[in-house]
Order: sequence, then C-alpha cells, then structure tokens
Amino acid sequence: MFGNTIALAQKSLDCLWKKQEVLSNNLSNIDTPGYKRQQVSFEDEFRSRLIAADKTKSNRNMREAIEGTNYTVYSRTDSARVDENSVNADVEETEMTRTWLHYNYLLQSITSDVKRFQTAIKGQ
Repeated sequence: MFGNTIALAQKSLDCLWKKQEVLSNNLSNIDTPGYKRQQVSFEDEFRSRLIAADKTKSNRNMREAIEGTNYTVYSRTDSARVDENSVNADVEETEMTRTWLHYNYLLQSITSDVKRFQTAIKGQ
C-alpha cells in the first residue's frame, strides 16, 4: 500500500536519530580536552544506493537499497583550539536544529500519508 515510503522514512528517521545522539554527545564534551568531534554520514551513501536501485526499476532492489544503507560515525581530527578539542558549539547547535527540523518534517509527512489512506479507506 505504501510502497517503499514507510521503509525509506524509517531508515531516514533512524539515521537522523543517531545524528542527534552524536551531536548531543559532542556538545556534552565541549569542555573535554582532546575530545574530537564526531559526525554521522549517511546521506551520500543513501542517495547513491537509491539512484542505483531506481535505474533497475525493481521494487525489490529499492527495498534492499533502503535496508542496506547504514550510517557511519567518524571523528574529525582538525582542531583550532589550544586544548585540542574540535567541538564548535555554534556548528553543533546549527546542525542539531537542521537535523531536528528534518526529523520532524519526515514525521509530519508520514502522518499525513497515513491520514490520507485512513480517509480513503473510510470513504470520506
């Protein structure tokens, strides 16, 4: 009924949740000497897998691409601070806001789709 919409949204929400966890951890370590900022990457892999699956025009390949995408957490080694901590509060807070907005947009989108289907099923 939903095709791959729910699976795609679920995977995106999972990755965005992990991104929020990592950003929160970065902010909580802002005063830890030597702490290296961590980042989560999933968008590029997600995009390339979806594009490759779309070329096959196979619903199964699309589902496998969605389910096979994972996030990567890596540390940034660059630091402009004397204590070798690479966390910048402005960057973290901006990224947290962007991620939160993206997460909420996806939730609203899913909710809207489900409500449309409920309306169609009820025949109203």
